[in-house]
Amino acid sequence: MSSSLTVLVLSTVALLLHYHVGITEADIGVNYVREGTYLPPPAMVVQLLKNNGIGKVRLLEPDLDVLDALADSGIDVTLGIPIQDIETIATSYREAMKWFNTYVLAHTNDINFQYITVGDMVVPGNWAKYVLPAMQNIQAVKELYQLSGLRVTTVVGTGILGSFDLPSSGAFSGEARTHIIGILQFLANTSSPLLVNVYPYFVYASDPTKVRLEYALGTSTIPLVQDGQLGYKTMLDAMVDAFYWAMEKENVSYVDVVVSESGWPSGGGGLVTTPQFAQAYNQHFVNKFMAMQSTPKRPDHYLEGFIFEMFNDDQKSPGIDQHWGLFNPDGTPVYPVFTEG
Repeated sequence: MSSSLTVLVLSTVALLLHYHVGITEADIGVNYVREGTYLPPPAMVVQLLKNNGIGKVRLLEPDLDVLDALADSGIDVTLGIPIQDIETIATSYREAMKWFNTYVLAHTNDINFQYITVGDMVVPGNWAKYVLPAMQNIQAVKELYQLSGLRVTTVVGTGILGSFDLPSSGAFSGEARTHIIGILQFLANTSSPLLVNVYPYFVYASDPTKVRLEYALGTSTIPLVQDGQLGYKTMLDAMVDAFYWAMEKENVSYVDVVVSESGWPSGGGGLVTTPQFAQAYNQHFVNKFMAMQSTPKRPDHYLEGFIFEMFNDDQKSPGIDQHWGLFNPDGTPVYPVFTEG
């Protein structure tokens, strides 16, 4: 084989594997937040995850007890750096190494860390300027330890796009562009995805006369929104594709999107916040991701996703904020989504 052909073959293989290094099968993920009354201890939560076939968990910030419980569980972990630590990590490589050694390096032999996320929806905002430097410092520490399978990224919400009607109109807001362009370049250079929080529920709840419920729930069997040649059955797909369109407008075409949060409240908000509607949305979510399905714009890039959240939280303000959980504190499901093994 000629040297030029060898390079072509290797380049093609690299492109096909882009952003899916180490991912060999589909797993659904959940967000695990230790807030609420009478929640079970971490070891019981980990067993609950395993019993229900949940293969990924996202922690918004480090918790040593949870990390200890996850050791040797086989569950992939996405670990967040909370907002109060971002500035210190951004301005000090030594502090970045200290954080990494404490929460990641101590468990690299018994936990598969999939993503380290710097902040949760802090772009745009007062802390946005620290996100990229913090990502760069964590990346440098990661490379020092030669942890090639771990990706460093951040989490953004749909507010970063401003308003959009069709996916193809997705574009980053002027305030967000100041910081997101450098972040996207970092992600492209390190083969890391952008994590996004997407909630069709809030779009539907804000204008139920304009948005069809089956489009928001993901239960439609036919396209309900047409964007050029692309037809959309679900708002989830449309929201994800809006990020792809926005990135392309910044000349970034090879950064994947991972859904870091999505869900539907089972109470606290009127007629559409019932266990039945929450079950319908999250069942579609689970089925889509377990089947390794994609979106209309990126049919060759299957999605990963995390449901928000593991438990209902009675310590939050009354209303829908208390009702996003999949499970009750005693481990029984709020509504059936998984088949317990």
